[in-house]
Amino acid sequence: MPVKAGSIELYFGPTELSQPDDLEAVIIDFINGANDILHIAVQELDNENIARAVINTRQRGVTVVLVMEFDYLTADEPPSDPWQPFSGDSGNEPNRRIYNAMLRAGVDVRTDINPKIFHQKFIVRDPGGPKAALLTGSANFTVTDTHKNLNHVVIIHGKKAAEVYEVEFTELETGNFGQFRSRFYPAPKEMSVSGIRIRILFAPDHSPEMEIMKQMLKAKSQIDFAIFTFSQSSGIDDTMVTLQKSGIKIRGIFDKGQGNQQWASTRILQSNKIKVYLAEKDPKLRKLHHKLMVIDKNTIIAGSFNYTDPANALNDENIIVIGDTEETDQTAIANQRILASHANDMIAKMINDFGVEVV
Repeated sequence: MPVKAGSIELYFGPTELSQPDDLEAVIIDFINGANDILHIAVQELDNENIARAVINTRQRGVTVVLVMEFDYLTADEPPSDPWQPFSGDSGNEPNRRIYNAMLRAGVDVRTDINPKIFHQKFIVRDPGGPKAALLTGSANFTVTDTHKNLNHVVIIHGKKAAEVYEVEFTELETGNFGQFRSRFYPAPKEMSVSGIRIRILFAPDHSPEMEIMKQMLKAKSQIDFAIFTFSQSSGIDDTMVTLQKSGIKIRGIFDKGQGNQQWASTRILQSNKIKVYLAEKDPKLRKLHHKLMVIDKNTIIAGSFNYTDPANALNDENIIVIGDTEETDQTAIANQRILASHANDMIAKMINDFGVEVV
């Protein structure tokens, strides 16, 4: 069951790894709720159940547009006869089969051929309508991300967040990816949803790294994080070290494969007395794929954004800041703490279930 605060829902999966939520079911249910428009921007889609939900939605008359990363449709070793079906490469044939099925069903599919990564993971449903809603988070719409990797999904009901992401989708739909947009891009958007402050940013337009550092500098007691890729090229690690020295308690868990890399910030943080863990205790876990931070059990930073310089300056990404540590309204504080405390508890559970401390 999700944790809810007004119009905001927070999910953690997969259930196969003792997490509370079935992310595949969450995504499918969101898709099935569309009445008029479904705009999907996702790096990869190889989950056939999710793909069938998209196709069924199109077949009942909903306008569906899908933007995805082209790299997952290519073949490492193209067949000598390109007219014949091919399944002998590194695993992209399921993606191609789903892509072809989408086209046959009348889904409008666009692909990013920008050399940098199209890393978005969001859906806008019925923007402007009574069922308007946004789905975003760290999960690609793949079998691994919904059943084998640790991920989160955020759903925000209502027009406000949906319309902000719809502006981003319009840019992508028209072929504007990465750094070189054809139009002036608006400033980051702020809003109130169920009394909770929401701030939305897109990379590379808004340089989300600076926003994360700004939110961290508001911390009064603690910062907890779960992150797939966290490199030394990010200024976030320097900010953590400074905050740790000033008395803020910081701990976090990394994906094992990414956290063990030479370029990762793991050792820098550990050498500065920050408690860091690698997710390697359970062999059933494939990847810790979160891009998640919680500040003072009040503020969540979620979305698709890894803590790296390419994510900040080159890739198509999004972050969503839910809550504010400087909030003064008591009702808003209570609502944002419902979500942030749950996210904090889930990070603690990940550390307990999967983490091995770096020493």
